[in-house]
Amino acid sequence: MQPDAFTSEERGVVRKDPTGFWAFHPEPLPRRLDLPQEVVTLLDEATGAVHRLGGVGRLIPNPHLLIGPHLRLEAVLSSRIEGTKTDVGQLLRFEAGQTPPPEEADDAREVQNYVIAMEHGLTRVRGGFPVSTRLFREMHELLLSGVRGQQRRPGELRTSPVWIGGSTLDNAVFVPPPPDAMNDALSHLERFLQERDMPLLVQLALAHYQFEAIHPFLDGNGRIGRLLIPVMLVLRGALPQPLLYLSAYFEQHRSEYYDHLLFTSQKGDFVPWLSFFLRGVRRQARDAEERTVRLVELQHELRNELLEEGRSNSVIRLGEYLFSVPVITAARAEELIGVTRPTAHAAIDALVERGDLVEVTGRDRGRIYEAPRIFDAVYGSVEIPDRETQHQTPLDMEGDR
Repeated sequence: MQPDAFTSEERGVVRKDPTGFWAFHPEPLPRRLDLPQEVVTLLDEATGAVHRLGGVGRLIPNPHLLIGPHLRLEAVLSSRIEGTKTDVGQLLRFEAGQTPPPEEADDAREVQNYVIAMEHGLTRVRGGFPVSTRLFREMHELLLSGVRGQQRRPGELRTSPVWIGGSTLDNAVFVPPPPDAMNDALSHLERFLQERDMPLLVQLALAHYQFEAIHPFLDGNGRIGRLLIPVMLVLRGALPQPLLYLSAYFEQHRSEYYDHLLFTSQKGDFVPWLSFFLRGVRRQARDAEERTVRLVELQHELRNELLEEGRSNSVIRLGEYLFSVPVITAARAEELIGVTRPTAHAAIDALVERGDLVEVTGRDRGRIYEAPRIFDAVYGSVEIPDRETQHQTPLDMEGDR
């Protein structure tokens, strides 16, 4: 790491470790910031967009049925930032029981683990557990369970140095604090997350930056740091469910995302990072509101059509569940609506006849069905850039993900 690149000690100090490498030692986060007017305006607009999204989310008749698509979109996009190539359709088919080619299986499991880790975090905070180092460790263990990185101490804080960019500690772009300083920084961050004196979105932006600067795990830091955002929004009551998928913005602007984090450490100025973060919140909250309204309207339309046609209760209930799991099998349908296998098949056949479900395998056994209208309503206009064609910054080539 080049210590001369860090021209301010506002956010932390670069020190030489006794073993010979340079590392960044972050300062505790400030409790007060004097923000320029343009950032205050962005904060007001982003906060308003989140409040409107939360209002829409609270008006949904069956909110638990509509959270699955948002959560899985966030999982796919956050994981793609780290290099996985699974798309939403592949994830849903994997969850439905389709075995992907060997080269895709690890990616699909990693994204599925992201979903599991987020669901765990949400369950814990709703039960009164604080956002803390212990919660980070629990989520990290789930994130790396049974996938690449499982040898890198899932659920355990690192006890050795890590670096970002470059191939060694010496030529790295950024070296987070060594373990002793890391533990102190985590304690400060934990206290910061319990406080409520700062506007929530500013607090989240600062906390996400600080988590990335600390890098407490050997692997998976980026994903855990991004999981912090929806978990905190739900914990603090800003959103009733994890409707905001900020990773879509980070993925589309990956180079800027990494550059702003690094710039904050080097120059000590939070303003560029805060502006970037708040623009992302504003944009993604508005986008999520539109998608949620679209889903609710489609759900209402489908239910009314099925009722007018005099369809059975099993068909109506399955139609509702498709908004949570738009890729399904007969076994999954049987489980969701609590009926026998023949009744589940009959419900699927009815929705296939209407065009609400389409069989995608072409097989006689182990069939998988997709709900194209629902799928398009949630995912149809999401831009997911090709990882291989995007410009890469040095921080894209992390030794640690």
